[in-house]
Amino acid sequence: MIILGLTGSIGMGKSTTAQMFRDQNIPVHDADAVVHKLYAGKAASLIEAAFPGTTDAQGVDRVKLGNIVVGNEAAMKELEAIVHPLVRAAEIEFLENAKANNADLVILDIPLLFETNGQERVDGIIVVTAPASVQKQRVLARAGMDEEKFKNILSRQVPDAEKRQRADFIIDTSLGLENAQNEVTVIIEKIRSGNWDPFQKP
Repeated sequence: MIILGLTGSIGMGKSTTAQMFRDQNIPVHDADAVVHKLYAGKAASLIEAAFPGTTDAQGVDRVKLGNIVVGNEAAMKELEAIVHPLVRAAEIEFLENAKANNADLVILDIPLLFETNGQERVDGIIVVTAPASVQKQRVLARAGMDEEKFKNILSRQVPDAEKRQRADFIIDTSLGLENAQNEVTVIIEKIRSGNWDPFQKP
């Protein structure tokens, strides 16, 4: 079973690309979705203990939590120490299930793949990218986002140029949905045809 890591900086179109793999029946593990589930479940009490007043009956209030941890390195590390092991456990369960179902290819959708050394547990890396101007336009169009928040998020992410240098496959989402879908198909076919060797990095 080939494990590909899918990553990309904020606003690059990673979630849309992940859905394209799902549409071709490739199992995808979404780290962000796991975090959302944890925030409404088993991580909530742990986060409340570390950051009092950041949860309610529905779980973690992401805005309140963000106000504490964004831009605060020590608080962010404390949060990551709570959340990352839980996300990793969910990932291991996903991989075990995929193997049991005889999947030949799976995708680990990990926004902070390089930042958390996730490259060490995948066979290859897909980086989703777009020009900086397109990225900024997409991100600032999001509700509750502003220039300062955008800069804070970028400061915690490996630069896009470095990600592209370390990638096995690159998908530029600024070229349109059809192009991205074609790139996804090419990647799947390349791996299944045996024309890509994870031990022969480009």
